Amino acid sequence: MKTYSEGTTPHGEGPLPADHTQAILETTKRVASLLKTSGCPFALAGSVAAYAHGVPANLQHDTDFAVRREDAVEVVRTLEQAGVEIRHPPEDWLIKARWGGEEIDLIFELAHRPVTSELLGRARMLPVDSVHMPVLAPDDLLGSLLYALSEHHCDFGALLPIARTLRERIDWDHLRREHRDSPMPDAFLYLLERLGVIDRQEERS
Repeated sequence: MKTYSEGTTPHGEGPLPADHTQAILETTKRVASLLKTSGCPFALAGSVAAYAHGVPANLQHDTDFAVRREDAVEVVRTLEQAGVEIRHPPEDWLIKARWGGEEIDLIFELAHRPVTSELLGRARMLPVDSVHMPVLAPDDLLGSLLYALSEHHCDFGALLPIARTLRERIDWDHLRREHRDSPMPDAFLYLLERLGVIDRQEERS
């Protein structure tokens, strides 16, 4: 029987992706603890926020934190003093960092919408692997992902488990109003209706 060396795929496409879930959670907890000491408001965002809300996930990429642009200097100072590596990418809407071998995004804009005190004020305190931290509210979390949809980025499959898990905690009428003029988000909401995830909107008939 043919066997394959550890860490490779049967067809030679390269190394299998490692399961970074626990490493990403450890990094998330470390950064959240540091951000708490800074005194600056923040909220966990992205896939780890979805995980905190109970969405099943195999985390593979990075951990995202929403912070206000005006707090960038203090946030960077706090993280650098704790040994977190900071990088300033060409994009002006985030700062990248690295700790424990995992990537961290400190985000000032969610899908081109500024992170505000109001947004962070709606965050929920939730445990992330036993450490409590502010996490984007369900409406804001899914809303930010819908705003990011475009004809060049429309992975509905990644959004479906989030919508299914959070469906009882989301104001769907609000999201419909927000996205009715945007083709990709509107199409995703219609897909949720057809799949029976959310109630059908009467005016569509």
